[in-house]
Amino acid sequence: ESVTWAQIDRLVAEAIARFDPGRAELERQRAADRRRFTISDVDEHGLVYVDALMDAADGHDLNQTITRRAHLLGQLGDDSSLDVRRSKAAGELARQDLSLSLDLIVSDPATGEVIAKSPGRRSVLNLHITDTTLTGENPVGRCEETRGPVLAGQIREWLSLPGSTIIVRPVIDVADCTPVDSYEIPDRHRIRVQLRDHTCRFPSCTTPATRCDLDHAIEHSRGGPTCPCNLVPLCRRHHRAKTHGAWSYRVLRPGHYLWTSPNGAHFLVTPAGTDVIDPADSPEPDRP
Repeated sequence: ESVTWAQIDRLVAEAIARFDPGRAELERQRAADRRRFTISDVDEHGLVYVDALMDAADGHDLNQTITRRAHLLGQLGDDSSLDVRRSKAAGELARQDLSLSLDLIVSDPATGEVIAKSPGRRSVLNLHITDTTLTGENPVGRCEETRGPVLAGQIREWLSLPGSTIIVRPVIDVADCTPVDSYEIPDRHRIRVQLRDHTCRFPSCTTPATRCDLDHAIEHSRGGPTCPCNLVPLCRRHHRAKTHGAWSYRVLRPGHYLWTSPNGAHFLVTPAGTDVIDPADSPEPDRP
């Protein structure tokens, strides 16, 4: 009688579990530590790839739930393929969870902060479009989060999702620089800086500006204004590096920054990226 390799693997695993249960448990825990659930960046068609390694019971429950919802969509008249309906079902499952009003108290081990988070908070997509995008004359818009093009058809689908909240903002002039007296940063300034710089302005950092602190380049306590020309997006890690880690920068002009590392290396950060430069070639900031 022949035995397959899969059967041999199962027999070996069973033998280890029987005669060396400590090793079996250690291997089980190591395997469990490899669990993951990742979602790729949005592609040019407005789609993402989902990859997961889950506990068998969790995976079974998720599969059963998605399959049941996919069949229900078919009964309600969705004539898409089963694979497409399963994909839609996963999205509906996520949106149902987002509608729950639950408050979670979590701690951030990196900062020591205790934060109250609500899973019911909606995900935000910032879409740049014109009136011609929705009328069909211009079929392409832009998604701020992916910094890539999005077809008008995809935008219309997103806007039609149940529970979607749509906020229409006027065109923002990123060059506008009207200071306010307070240290607190108004939303209109925050949005201008995020649209101007897109990411954390530390050398080579790609953290989206929407997830960054806004640093006063010239400290407010030293007379630095609260206006876009004096605000720089820095992720929390690099904000601390600048505040406590001997890194420093100068604003050459809005969107262009000259960084100096603790050992004296110089980096020029611009909308085009990060360049390592010789100190002798360091550009001078624009004069007011």
